[in-house]
Amino acid sequence: MTMPDHLPEPLQPIPTQPASPRAAVPAWAMLALALASSAVLTLGGCASSAGIAPGAAMLAPAAVGLATSDKVPVIAADWWRASGDAQFSALIERALAGNPGLRGAQTRVERAQALAAQVQADEGLQVNAVADLTRQRFSATSIYPPPLGGSIRTLANAQVGAGWEFDFFGRNRAALAAALGAGRAAEAEVQAARQVLASNVARSYGQLARLFEQRAIAERALQQREELLGLIRQRVQAGLDTTVELRQGEGAVPETRQQIEQLDEQITLTRHALAALTAQPPQALDSLVVAPGSARLPGDAMTLPTSLPADLLGRRADITAARWRIEAAGSEVASAKAAFYPNINLTAFAGLASIGLDKLINAGSEQYGAGPAIRLPIFDAGRLRARLRGKTADLDAAIESYNAAVLDAVHEAADPIGSLRAIGLQQREQAQAQAAAESAYDLATQRYRAGLSTFLVVLNTEAGVLNQRRLAADLKARAWDAQIALIRALGGGYAGPADAPALALTAR
Repeated sequence: MTMPDHLPEPLQPIPTQPASPRAAVPAWAMLALALASSAVLTLGGCASSAGIAPGAAMLAPAAVGLATSDKVPVIAADWWRASGDAQFSALIERALAGNPGLRGAQTRVERAQALAAQVQADEGLQVNAVADLTRQRFSATSIYPPPLGGSIRTLANAQVGAGWEFDFFGRNRAALAAALGAGRAAEAEVQAARQVLASNVARSYGQLARLFEQRAIAERALQQREELLGLIRQRVQAGLDTTVELRQGEGAVPETRQQIEQLDEQITLTRHALAALTAQPPQALDSLVVAPGSARLPGDAMTLPTSLPADLLGRRADITAARWRIEAAGSEVASAKAAFYPNINLTAFAGLASIGLDKLINAGSEQYGAGPAIRLPIFDAGRLRARLRGKTADLDAAIESYNAAVLDAVHEAADPIGSLRAIGLQQREQAQAQAAAESAYDLATQRYRAGLSTFLVVLNTEAGVLNQRRLAADLKARAWDAQIALIRALGGGYAGPADAPALALTAR
């Protein structure tokens, strides 16, 4: 037989104390337990866990470019309240209160907590009662002598039993730690789901604001083109323009109206998306209007960090959940290893048994007993080793999932920081370009009124103005979207529990 990786410390004999035979475990039973435990130490290597170990390692913060000293702004847990837009805040809070997906995540927490309570209960004293009544014919040619043999009698039994498992090798403790770790991971995953939901509502709200601003730009363009069309008609009547300019002016008006209809369609669909996120009927938000610039995010005044800190990983609920999954998987491995060692139980029972129901409560019908029970795996055709390999593979998978989550978190934080810097530069350049386009359009219109240029020049300069106005709205929406992404990437205000597992400190 192969010896296990390590043997437990020798068990000390349990001292016996004099007591009544019904109230205490007999001395012979405790002596048998001690002798059996000593024999177990000699035979403990019959099934071995040797050679099975996890191969994955957690990524260290430094390995993915996270600094240890830099700090980033702290995000409030209710960051949307700082927007100053009551309508925006109400949408997010309604989504967090009523979204079915979030409630589903909460039920997984409750299930994990129930499982932990079940595992914890298995560690304690187990007491059960049994009562049965059987009408039986006893064989006349078996071991039963007359008059019992060949007769039909009633067997009665009423008994209370108790059992206690001595968790010398930590199998039950490891199983409980695994269940608790899974429960804490589920709680962190609920927080991660809350952040995803809040950010999705915020992004849809920003998209709706962009569409309303684009629509306002299109309405201004329609008004301008209708005014220009009236001017063209006057000039045609005066003989200053031809029908070519008139047809060009007439074609620009329905084109702008078609753009407004497209924007109205997109507004409707975005309202439906927000209604779904907030668990409302599609038509519930048909009257929702978002004024451009009505909401301001914390990211508007945020100083962008030059590098990402290591504590970013502690702020994110998904990273915390991944670490708890590792802790739970590690405890599962420990429990699987403990199964290679003896399982020692102490059982006792007391009750009444009789042949004949009328004799059940007689003094002579009492029965009781107590004694140890030791189970040691000697040969199981590799079942324990297979289970341990499976749990070890689960641990490796949990570690690699954590590593993938860390890499995703770093990129999710770095991307919006880079985008916000680039968008800020683009907005400054675009503002200058729009000012120049607006000025050129005003000059072209004045020259056209004075008969110094053609209407084609006016149309060309107007197209430049409209493009710049749309670009300004798009850049504003991109900045909003990047701010939402940064808030989420920086944890969204999540504060991990004080007992969260520590971060990996060394690179693999």
